[in-house]
Amino acid sequence: MNSLINKVILVTGASRGIGAAVAKKLASEGAKVIINYAGDREAGEQTVQSIKDNGGDAIALQADVSKAAEVASLFDAAIAHYGKIDVLVNNAGIMITKLLKDTTDDDFTRQFEINVRGTFNTLREAATKLATGGSVINFSSTTTRVMMPTYSTYVATKGAVEQLTRVFAKEVGGRGINVNAILPGPTNTELFTKGKPQELIDRLASLNAFNRIGEPEDIAKVVTFLASDEAKWISGQTIGVNGAMA
Repeated sequence: MNSLINKVILVTGASRGIGAAVAKKLASEGAKVIINYAGDREAGEQTVQSIKDNGGDAIALQADVSKAAEVASLFDAAIAHYGKIDVLVNNAGIMITKLLKDTTDDDFTRQFEINVRGTFNTLREAATKLATGGSVINFSSTTTRVMMPTYSTYVATKGAVEQLTRVFAKEVGGRGINVNAILPGPTNTELFTKGKPQELIDRLASLNAFNRIGEPEDIAKVVTFLASDEAKWISGQTIGVNGAMA
């Protein structure tokens, strides 16, 4: 299909998991992809090499999205290399699950710094540096739609991302930029499955219509559509990508 030919797409947190799957799918559709990673350079370069091995075009750039100066440098380096950025995919994030009473100040701060400030930092750069007619896809979570114990602080960060999405869509619409958030459900990544017994994973899988947890490729396909010109009339939306879990 190659629906993304000539588009340059920045994917944050793209060295592994859903981010890596998204980057590979976007590249397979013709996009040039910037693989952002925070600390694992080897994983970032492996994702780049996988894309190149399949005929795609990608580079890896380090930046901690919670640090404004690093995000500014990330955008500048990407534009210096490819000449522009058409699409921003805000995938970088962390999840700490604890009962609220057991959540430490550090747990709270870390999640808000990466999940919320990280999104804020990239959106602030995108407001002036994203190409006219571009797209932004933010990552929220289906956990914002359900009441799951131990997820309180995490869903608070993702609720903030959803509100940033809605308002930012109005702020940059005049430049033809559409902005949406997707809400993945339980997905088969190390971030989600690590430390969870199979019984719990099976129980979560039973909550959706297809009796399975999602795969990273399920999410990547939706991101690819939202990054394409076919999705330009969709903006300011929060879209569940969860097999009818909620």
